[in-house]
Amino acid sequence: MRIGELSRRTGVPTRLLRYYEEQDLLHPGRADNGYRSYAETAVRDVQQIRGLLDAGLTTEMIRAVLPYLSGPDEIHPPAACVTPETAALLHAHLERIQARIDCLARNRDRLSAYLAAVEEGPADRGPTTGSNGKPVARYGP
Repeated sequence: MRIGELSRRTGVPTRLLRYYEEQDLLHPGRADNGYRSYAETAVRDVQQIRGLLDAGLTTEMIRAVLPYLSGPDEIHPPAACVTPETAALLHAHLERIQARIDCLARNRDRLSAYLAAVEEGPADRGPTTGSNGKPVARYGP
């Protein structure tokens, strides 16, 4: 299939598909006229690349693990295929993901507590004291 069809089938712009090729993530053949020619498996490959990018992996990490993946939702390369360098990159990335999850969970909890306090509000709806000890004016009824 040509690049336009791959773009339509995956929802990925053609410029981005060319970028994936530049990054050695996609490997199209060339037709006699010089146009890129993609195999059917390219649809799965692009979906896999998008999923890994959405998970925060760099193109370098994706290039290292992509040949060993078997589906867009699977990141299970055989242990023999993971070099110590790739394993270190993936471990560091997992730590960054966990740090983001922890930060998001803290922010979620703070926003939930804030909304609960705002929606309940004090009985008199008058001025209250903020965390710095200074009065905070209330607006509304």
